[in-house]
Amino acid sequence: MKTLKWTVRIHKWIALIVGIQIMLWIAGGLVMSAIPIETVRGEHKISPTGPSEIDTTEILSLNHATELLKIDAISSATLGQVLDKPVWRIQDPSGTNLIVDARSGERLDPLNEALAREIAEADYSGKGTVSSLEFVAFPPSEYGRPGPVWRIQFDDSDATTLYIDPQSAEVTARRSSTWRFYDFFWKLHVMDYDDGHDHNHPLLISASGAAVFVALSGLILLMIKMRRTWLISSRRRADKSRV
Repeated sequence: MKTLKWTVRIHKWIALIVGIQIMLWIAGGLVMSAIPIETVRGEHKISPTGPSEIDTTEILSLNHATELLKIDAISSATLGQVLDKPVWRIQDPSGTNLIVDARSGERLDPLNEALAREIAEADYSGKGTVSSLEFVAFPPSEYGRPGPVWRIQFDDSDATTLYIDPQSAEVTARRSSTWRFYDFFWKLHVMDYDDGHDHNHPLLISASGAAVFVALSGLILLMIKMRRTWLISSRRRADKSRV
């Protein structure tokens, strides 16, 4: 009986401690299942654009582009597009990204404010307009990577914010009030209250183990109680039959 008594006590205290977290796991699961991930990522506000036709006779050769940049070696190079301009995206051996207009040879990196605004407005298909634009050397944690970066916010109802890498001229993150709401519950769900990237930390493992213990011990205690109830009921029926 002492063992059963202490088991019940331990079960109740652990259930009390992890019960709040279990509710947060359920709430997080509800939020993550109710909000489409495409909406969280802001994909519904991306302008449907495709590659434009490029006259290859106007494109500078890679050798010519590297000569204009005055670099002797490269680690990678791709022909891409910034707005309606064909560009060479080149990375030198040190890891620095460079962008060159593939027609004129003009170097486009790092992006200036005017070009960053153009890229943001071309990418965005919502109903808002640019409300703020700033160059951020040390971006907030919601960006999820080191800076510097251009941060452009729109005045729509979802506070859509685009982050544009000044070296690659690409939108590298899309954030909004929906994303921040989702991220808040995600951090509670994985119990990583910093950036939500660590899914294997000791706190989460311990809480999960405790939740499993509560579930199993509760099941065992329920079976014991049901067995005792059945035995008592059987004895009462037996006693009545003797009368």
